[in-house]
Amino acid sequence: MTAGLGGVGKSQLAAGLAHRLWDGGVLDLLVWVSATSRSGVVTAYAQAAADVTGIEDADADQAAARFMAWLATTPRRWLIVLDDVADPNDLRGLWPPATQVGRTVVTTRSADSALTAGRQVINVGVFTPDESAAYLSAKLAGVPGRLEEAADLAVDLGHLPLALAQAAAYILDRTSMTCAGYRRRLADGRRQLADLAPRALPDDYPYPVAVTWSLSIDRADSFIPPGVARPVLELAALLDPNGIPIEVFTTSTVQTYLSTRTGKPIDVDDLTDALDNLTRLSLTTVDHAAGMVRVHGLLQRVVREATPTDHTAQLAVIAADALQAIWPEIERDREHAQALRANTAVLHAQTEPLLLNPRHGAHTILFTAGRSLGGTGQVAAAVAYLHTLHESAAHQLGPEHPDTLATLNNLARWRGVMGDAAGAAAAFAELLVVVLRVLGPDHHGTLMTRDNLARWRGEAGDAAGAATAYEGLLEDRVRVLGSDHPDTLATRDNLARWRGESGDAAGAAVAYADLLVDVLRVLGPNHPGTLTARNNLAHWRGVAGDAAGAATAFEGVLDDRVRVLGPDHPDTLITRGNLASLRGVAGDAAGAAAAFAELFVVVLQVLGPDHPYTLNTRNNLAHWRGVAGDAAGAVAAFEGVLEDQLRVLGPDHPDIRATRNNLAAWRGEAGDAAGAAAAFDDLLVDVLRVLGPDHPYTLVTRNNVAFWRERVNLDAP
Repeated sequence: MTAGLGGVGKSQLAAGLAHRLWDGGVLDLLVWVSATSRSGVVTAYAQAAADVTGIEDADADQAAARFMAWLATTPRRWLIVLDDVADPNDLRGLWPPATQVGRTVVTTRSADSALTAGRQVINVGVFTPDESAAYLSAKLAGVPGRLEEAADLAVDLGHLPLALAQAAAYILDRTSMTCAGYRRRLADGRRQLADLAPRALPDDYPYPVAVTWSLSIDRADSFIPPGVARPVLELAALLDPNGIPIEVFTTSTVQTYLSTRTGKPIDVDDLTDALDNLTRLSLTTVDHAAGMVRVHGLLQRVVREATPTDHTAQLAVIAADALQAIWPEIERDREHAQALRANTAVLHAQTEPLLLNPRHGAHTILFTAGRSLGGTGQVAAAVAYLHTLHESAAHQLGPEHPDTLATLNNLARWRGVMGDAAGAAAAFAELLVVVLRVLGPDHHGTLMTRDNLARWRGEAGDAAGAATAYEGLLEDRVRVLGSDHPDTLATRDNLARWRGESGDAAGAAVAYADLLVDVLRVLGPNHPGTLTARNNLAHWRGVAGDAAGAATAFEGVLDDRVRVLGPDHPDTLITRGNLASLRGVAGDAAGAAAAFAELFVVVLQVLGPDHPYTLNTRNNLAHWRGVAGDAAGAVAAFEGVLEDQLRVLGPDHPDIRATRNNLAAWRGEAGDAAGAAAAFDDLLVDVLRVLGPDHPYTLVTRNNVAFWRERVNLDAP
């Protein structure tokens, strides 16, 4: 029995086997039965009975029974091919008998256990790339130039044998057509796949691609629950063919949509059954271990082209809502997050005007995908994504639509995170001019832009300027929002931080202590914002010189974060890192190294090897190993961290500068003063380029260059 998606060549394989056996002289009887219905099987059997016995029965069922009895007793060698069996019930009482001289081959798209149980099943898939290349070469090699971009065409068609056969025939029907030309027509949004069918189908295929699959879709949609399989496949056709999380289809959003569309309540079991129905007919595959549904890309196109426009408009939003609903706030599973981003990208590409339109603006899922890229450390990818999103939003919504401005806001932010703090500050300054004019001075978006501008001024080296900007912002947020609004409290937090960064650590600690009183009153003791304020207060107490008090405070915050957020929450892991660093500052370098070694095991498991906090944890572990006396080990560790950070973050990310600084310093501490001086020289070139000559980090780097050059001179004989 051969089973698989329509169009993979199951019938052609069966025909090939039949020809080989017949031509090899090992068959006395060959009967090919078009088994798409029970009546078709009975009619074919009746005709075969008349042919082998010479007796014609008026009753076709009686004739079919006589043919089955003849097969069971004849010594003649026979092969029955039951082609394209649709329903196992059609073969009830009509399965050829098992004998020593007889063989039966079945082709089917169905995966029903009633059909496959106890029988040898060969699952037929698409061609491999080599098989696709060989097929196109055999069909088109006679005419020079026909095979231009043949490998790319095979990829476009998903290596589906029927699609390749159809394309080859279409190309041969036209004197100047090539694979490249067919690809251009295939990519032309004005053409449907049916427009690219040849005048006559090749390789004995009975139907073109679209018709072949539409028959299977109709049948799947007729199964219980009726009317559900088709819209489920229409939804899948808008998402990533390589893997759609199963949970997308079982969200309440999809249930509500299908209940409305079918006019009857649809629950999770109905949706699961619909997916099973599609899988039974090889229209989808379900990988339960991975939690993924997969659909052939060309099938998706056929379904999209057959879906009414009003359904597509609804399904685009439903798909986006479903992805948003299952997107976790904290991305602990990297593969799951990547699948969500991939599905969002495909959905956006297929339905951009539906997710970006002047009436509804930009769908939240588009911003979520960008935040996910940046939050998992793929900052350069986030910047590129948001740049493209901004261009699309400006085109679809207009350059001054609030959501277009929001994409600019996010783009500027991740530009700063990528390492260009000055560029981010400049971008926010330009954006502020626009939002002031479009939204007004008291709009939430305007106040947020001022907040971001203040922050990136500080990150660019102007800590005092950032503090001053936050002072002005605080006055306006108190006036507009009130003193207890979360945004007002967040502004007080930022103001305290930049006071500390500008050199007033004690003032920052006092400001955080005052803030904590109000945060406790407004948010309560267990709110994440309250725990963050306590964490920040502990940090600035430590910077201000109260290491013992800071350590005690961090221990209390850690206990409460574990209780409220759980041991694996990123905020909990940050507090563990703060506490570990403080141990080192207090003089216990070995204890700090041990604590970071334990923390690294956890963050590696929870966040993955490429997450920025994982890389920072490795950085801290290397540093405290060096302080504990293993300078050479620190050098080796920093080299490994730097290699991975460059791969993940890009050369101008602030974390890269910090690691290069640490690596250079520990090279010197390990005895290579000349190597340290050279490394700081190289670092200074990039720091000057990225941050400018007056940035505090530039001044520190220049100091390090001078220090290690002096060490080289002192060490010289």
